[in-house]
Amino acid sequence: MGVAIVTGGSRGLGYETARALTDAGHRVVLVAKDPERLSQSAARLNCEYRAVDLGDIDSARTVFQEILETFGTPEILVLAHGVMSEKMSKTLRTTNEEWRRVMAINLDSVFTAINILGAAMAQARNGRIIVYSACLGRMSGPGNAGGLAPYRISKAGVNALVRNLAHETAHGTRGLLVDAICPNHTRTDMGGPDAPLSIEEGADTAIWLATRPFDPAVDKTGFLWEERRIIDW
Repeated sequence: MGVAIVTGGSRGLGYETARALTDAGHRVVLVAKDPERLSQSAARLNCEYRAVDLGDIDSARTVFQEILETFGTPEILVLAHGVMSEKMSKTLRTTNEEWRRVMAINLDSVFTAINILGAAMAQARNGRIIVYSACLGRMSGPGNAGGLAPYRISKAGVNALVRNLAHETAHGTRGLLVDAICPNHTRTDMGGPDAPLSIEEGADTAIWLATRPFDPAVDKTGFLWEERRIIDW
């Protein structure tokens, strides 16, 4: 088994994804902001880790480059980090600071990770990139329906990035798979204790995408997935 990088890996959906990949035999490297919690999570999983504030794009780029140089090209990249925007952050009320905070973490750092690690994976013609997005980032259904503007728009940007990258890399025929997932409302720190889905249920699709057999003549990549099914963007 090869190297798997999991951001947001110190807790919640990222940790559950990392746990499953570790159990499957992958060499996992966790990336998250809080050094203490991150070191504790890495110790439980017996894996490597790197602490960085992904909202600081320059620092994120430096850390992702160091990870690439230290561990080599990953076979799996799971981007599970993210933040919710403030409750009243509608488009006409959001401050510059709040907009930049959410965009930097939810979208800019996703680009940065893919720009560095994904480029090496594409060159190796072997890899799977899974990005935790959100149904609130969909253009269809109730996605961009107002409120929480920075969060919704950042996730719509993630969906666009994934779709665009899939086209650029020929939808898996060159060995690189790229997908976004909607984990739905799960019992994480962001989702709260009353959410209907467990963390295990929320992480299931990401784990499946990271490990499923793939035949480009039959199977699909470059989509937004929910409960192992493709849903409209």
